[in-house]
Amino acid sequence: MKNVTIALEENVAKWAKVWAAKHDSSLSRMLGNELKTKMNLDLDYDRAKKSFLSKKPQLLSSPGDKYPSRESLYD
Repeated sequence: MKNVTIALEENVAKWAKVWAAKHDSSLSRMLGNELKTKMNLDLDYDRAKKSFLSKKPQLLSSPGDKYPSRESLYD
């Protein structure tokens, strides 16, 4: 684990300490879990984007075919 120092507004620090205590946790663990969650969401998004972009684009219709008219799609 890596120790870091952060600066919080006094009211935010007080609220965070109370929240952590109510949830039988420490402020350090609470912040660590939140940051890990955000990191995992970011990594999941990057993986999904990479997977999507790695696939070859597909045509929606055969060459020369006309797309349906807007009216026929939204009747």
